[in-house]
Amino acid sequence: MKRLVLALLFILVGSAAFAQTRPVPAPPVIGATSYLMIDAQSGHELASLKPDTPVPPASLTKLMTSYVVFHALKEGQITLDDEVTISEKAWRMQGSRMFVEVGKRVRVKDLLLGVIVQSGNDASVALAEYVAGSESVFAEMMNQHAQALGMQSTHYVNSTGWPDDDHYSTARDLATLTRAMIREFPDYYAWHSVKEFQWGEIKQTNRNRLLWRDDSVDGLKTGHTEAAGYCLVSSAERDGMRVIAAVLGTASDKARIDGSHALINYGFRFFETRLLYKAGEEITRARIWKSEYEFSSLGVMEDLYVTVPRGRYDSLESVHNMPAVLMAPVTAGQALAEIKVSLDDNDLVHEQLRALEDNPSGSFWQRIVDGIKLWFE
Repeated sequence: MKRLVLALLFILVGSAAFAQTRPVPAPPVIGATSYLMIDAQSGHELASLKPDTPVPPASLTKLMTSYVVFHALKEGQITLDDEVTISEKAWRMQGSRMFVEVGKRVRVKDLLLGVIVQSGNDASVALAEYVAGSESVFAEMMNQHAQALGMQSTHYVNSTGWPDDDHYSTARDLATLTRAMIREFPDYYAWHSVKEFQWGEIKQTNRNRLLWRDDSVDGLKTGHTEAAGYCLVSSAERDGMRVIAAVLGTASDKARIDGSHALINYGFRFFETRLLYKAGEEITRARIWKSEYEFSSLGVMEDLYVTVPRGRYDSLESVHNMPAVLMAPVTAGQALAEIKVSLDDNDLVHEQLRALEDNPSGSFWQRIVDGIKLWFE
């Protein structure tokens, strides 16, 4: 009997250990030119296929168009209630449209909804001209924002995604842009979950059909041209975890919806994201020589998250790398050390640890005493 009990315990413990160390299965196979799925909080890559291959972004371009307009709103350059006079160029735009009329005055808010929900090329050009004076200057602003975000393989020549050999992006860059939009403009981001918008007598539904299929999905944007194929950048949140999926170059609307949904489900099923450290909380302390205070508290300036396979959080290992000698003065926010968090010898997080408060130079006597002590270190 005793042997039977021990055998059962061995089986149970062994099964639990196997469940914790079992590798994550490969992501679903979807028919796309490229894709990337990341966790929105940690930025951790969950699944990918040629994510750095430049491709035509089609109407996914309008994610950056909206992002630039959001910045103009934030900086007080324009307001949502400003009225924009529709130019002939905007009115003549082909493809998907909001159907604004030349010479009419339309609020910025309505034009933004026309871009986000209806994917209006006319609304995109109208906003570009209003913010920058011309679409070509607006495209330069788009490129400046892309550069600031680290979108190294992206270049814009227009606000709509109208085909051009010099107009391209990647799944990685589009995921980077989406992550920035969600983080910087959460209120405006919420507009991407609006399912329909009516302008005049014309009501149009959001082309992102994932909004109807899955309640956890709340964005973002579809795109399609003959060269780009059917594309979708989507995002979903479940139980406090948010993922972003950029799927480019599928063969049909159904393929981009099915493929994106399969990736989203995969991300939530096999990964979890945890808050490692809160911004401003002490992670460790550092000895500061010749300072007013003997020790300085170190931490991170922004909440630090980590994404791991489900069930593996307790297996994380962290190491603090600290210089042998740190000298005063120290200013709040100054990088003094670094933290590395790994799982199975794979680095997941590599972040600088910064001083949480000022620590000025000590008195003459303190400096003399510490100088002597340093001789014996």
